Amino acid sequence: MVISRISPLSAAKIAGLMYALAGLPFALLIWLVSLVGLGNSGLFGSPFGPGAGLVAGAGAAAIVILPLIYGVAGFLMTLIAASLYNLMAAQVGGLRIEVREEAVSDLSGHTLRHSLSD
Repeated sequence: MVISRISPLSAAKIAGLMYALAGLPFALLIWLVSLVGLGNSGLFGSPFGPGAGLVAGAGAAAIVILPLIYGVAGFLMTLIAASLYNLMAAQVGGLRIEVREEAVSDLSGHTLRHSLSD
């Protein structure tokens, strides 16, 4: 089996979503660190003045902004990568993969066979 073409838009949509989900834990970490820093400095009477509130707000905004940035970057990079793959695959013949047929059982114990041929 040879993968001779990848739909760039389809691959980019999937990758964009995966990157956005991958960015969420980092955003939560940034938010947590900003809250810890805010708690240590104290919102009122902070040596940072009104900046302490901005730090907390920036940490909360990171929960939305960081996954969006990761998602958009992942979308664009995958769109470019899939397009480049298609150009290169046209020249060298694509990515050759080897697959095998495997018996799969459903919940009732019946054996199902999935054919990988067209």
